[in-house]
Amino acid sequence: MKKWTVDTAHSEIGFSVKHMMISKVKGSFTSYEAVVEANEENLQGALIDFKIDVASINTNNTDRDNHLRSADFFDAEQFPYITFKANDIVKNDGEYELTGDLTMKGVTRPATFEVEYGGKGTNPWGVEVVAFNVEGKVNRKDFGLTWNQALETGGVMVGEDIKITLELEGNPA
Repeated sequence: MKKWTVDTAHSEIGFSVKHMMISKVKGSFTSYEAVVEANEENLQGALIDFKIDVASINTNNTDRDNHLRSADFFDAEQFPYITFKANDIVKNDGEYELTGDLTMKGVTRPATFEVEYGGKGTNPWGVEVVAFNVEGKVNRKDFGLTWNQALETGGVMVGEDIKITLELEGNPA
């Protein structure tokens, strides 16, 4: 197994959630770190550990970002990080099912993500890079993110399911 670092200049941790029952709000986290020890062509047995800085949330709207950092949602002051630690990786037809412990707002629950190996190449400076695409979904209420507002027309302001996407590029550590 090789140790890899996530190249944050060429990676993204994103999310989307239903807004007003009709559209989606998308955002990302801009500050994170990861420890990955893996054979890039077979992730089974890999060690994967992510730490995301909640204060780095960005939805391109300052007021919304500040609300998301508040106690109504992530409570970034009391719970500054979202973490994920893998504990099982199963290979299915060239893709992987990655399960681990996801912690948000002090609550830890199992979460499962689909991982697709994007391939490897050599950058212009002679450094080998690998890429992975990761997708999953969690219910925000399972993690204590329960704020919402009823709409006059029926329904609620914020959906429960959060779609999580990671586009990761890794370099040898």
